[in-house]
Amino acid sequence: MSEKKRFALIGAAGYIAPRHMKAIKDTGHELVAAMDPFDSVGIIDSYFPEADFFTEFERFDRHLDKLRRAGKGVDYVSICSPNYLHDSHIRFGLRQGASVICEKPLVLNPWNVDALLDIEKEYPGKVYNILQLRLHPSIIALKEKVEKENRKDKYEVDLTYLTSRGQWYHHSWKGVLDKSGGIATNIGVHFFDMLSFVFGPLVKNEVKRHEADTASGYLEYEKAKVNWFLSINAENLPMSAKDQGMRTYRSITVEGEEIEFSGGFTDLHTRSYEEILKGNGFGLDAARTAIETVQIIRK
Repeated sequence: MSEKKRFALIGAAGYIAPRHMKAIKDTGHELVAAMDPFDSVGIIDSYFPEADFFTEFERFDRHLDKLRRAGKGVDYVSICSPNYLHDSHIRFGLRQGASVICEKPLVLNPWNVDALLDIEKEYPGKVYNILQLRLHPSIIALKEKVEKENRKDKYEVDLTYLTSRGQWYHHSWKGVLDKSGGIATNIGVHFFDMLSFVFGPLVKNEVKRHEADTASGYLEYEKAKVNWFLSINAENLPMSAKDQGMRTYRSITVEGEEIEFSGGFTDLHTRSYEEILKGNGFGLDAARTAIETVQIIRK
């Protein structure tokens, strides 16, 4: 059995943090310390009840430094903090001598990627981004189909993603453009990454609508023309979804054919961790196209 790796987690109280805890547990490793300014983190007990927990970053920093000096430093720092803090927390993880596993968006601007590439060279650790849709079986099958067909004309693609949010959203950091990057970054960046993963480099980016709760536009890739629509406003849900009491609706069609990927999401973080631990994770350069895409949409 391989040696247990030691993890620290920043952003333990967030929505996505439990998937990281589960991934660490499922891969047979150990969470030794976690930090979040909010203390509603009882979920840790379901995975790592012995993990040290801090609500102040300064004490968390000091604790990890003590562990490192004692020869018990962490191997990985997982980051689930608000988007605008990712850049700083990635740097912190590298300074710990650890590799970093960061939720998307990796950073808010493409020049942040450039700076991190330079900083990464100074430390032994690597930076990995969670780009879990690249590991989804339906998306892998689509990519293989596109590569096999090798068409000269571009695919016609429609992407719709609606995930309802309440009034709290606009009062949280997610509703602040400079902190979250806006709706396209909050709920769209992993879809934009998937599109470039399947259809190649982005060649055109047109924004038709960009509001606090809804955005739409046109993207043209090397192998596809994409019309996209994103919203957190429940009023935009199709009637079929409303009739079933659904608050989320996602649809991707390629040449009018629906790509079925509604299932298979729950274990993708564990799959991501498995690949990272084998040295096959998606690094800084992999995140660039999606970061450039959402930055243009925002600006």
